[in-house]
This record gives sequence, structure tokens and C-alpha cells, in this order.
Amino acid sequence: MKKLITIILSICFITNLYSQTEKLSGPRVGFTFIGAGPIADFINTKDLDKLDNPNFSNIGETGSAFITQYGWQWETRFADGYDVTGLVEWILLVGGIEKGLFLPSFSSLVGIRTSSNFEFAFGPNLSLSGVGAVVAIGKNFKVGELNLPINIAFRPGIKRTREFGGDTYYDSNTGEFVTTQQTTEEYNSGSLISLVIGFNIGN
Repeated sequence: MKKLITIILSICFITNLYSQTEKLSGPRVGFTFIGAGPIADFINTKDLDKLDNPNFSNIGETGSAFITQYGWQWETRFADGYDVTGLVEWILLVGGIEKGLFLPSFSSLVGIRTSSNFEFAFGPNLSLSGVGAVVAIGKNFKVGELNLPINIAFRPGIKRTREFGGDTYYDSNTGEFVTTQQTTEEYNSGSLISLVIGFNIGN
């Protein structure tokens, strides 16, 4: 009898939870500003060595970079209709198409949306530069059944350490092997700021 009651209660709970969720999806377009660092150097020069080569001596020498973004967002809302709505978002973007580049990124965000349609979310971001944390704020505008979200996302740069030098070569003038001095240096991968807009409707 207890097992039957437990099963019934579980079914009721799951049904109730499902009834309070709404799934939406739709396209996203926008742009991203990338601060000076190896990512911006790669975008500006299309030289892969500048993305991950520790011997590249002048990180950030090409300055900041700017790319467009195109992709898709999947969203699940929990307990929609209340003053605060829970959000889970998955965002897949491809950047740099206008520069002949294919720069995919994927974000998984958890956050809230208020009754006035302002939202805040936080989560991990995966891209060619590695894994980082992203914070996003935005507002959802409604036109009938259509949602028009506008979001600003910020991913702080990551501090990294690299070592270069310490190479050994033969000096024909002295007839001896010479080892260069090894140097350790800290650098920043470059912060990213994105503005993304789009639209979606409920499934």
C-alpha cells in the first residue's frame, strides 16, 4: 500500500512539475567584443600559433577584436506565471563568419526572470579558448505570443602563465652550445562582451 501511495504521489509531483514548465527555442544574432589577448590576436591575424603557442612573444599586440555571432538558444522556464521564474538556457553560437572563421561556443546558464521580464543568469562557457564562466543580464519583450529577448553577456578574461626561452642552440662563432634564459610571464586571455538578440515561441 505504501509503495502504491508513493508511486501515485511521485506521478502527481512529476505531472505538476511538468505542467509548470515551458520550453522555448529560437535563433540568436549579435556581436562580441574581445579584449586584447591571444584570442583577439588569432582573430585579427588568422594565425593559429598566436592562439596557443607559448613562444609567441607579443601577446595582445594586435589589440582587441570584433566578431558577429549567429546561433540558436533553447530555454526552459520553471513555474512560469509567478513573480520570479526559474530559467535554464543552452546557447550555441558560431562567431567570425564574416571574417571567414568558424568559432563555435556553447553556454549553459541557470538564472531567474522577474515578472517585469528582466533576467539574470550564470553558467559555464566552452569555446576554442577553453572553459570559462559567463554572466548574462537582459530583458524579454513580448509581442503577442512572440518573445524578443535582448541579452548582454560578459566572460572575464582568464589569467594564465607561460614559459618561453630555455632553448639550446649551437653558436658557430664560439663553437659552444648556448642556452637562452627561461622566462615566466603572466598574461590575460582577454575578456569577452556580447550583445545578442533574437526571438522565440513556446513549443
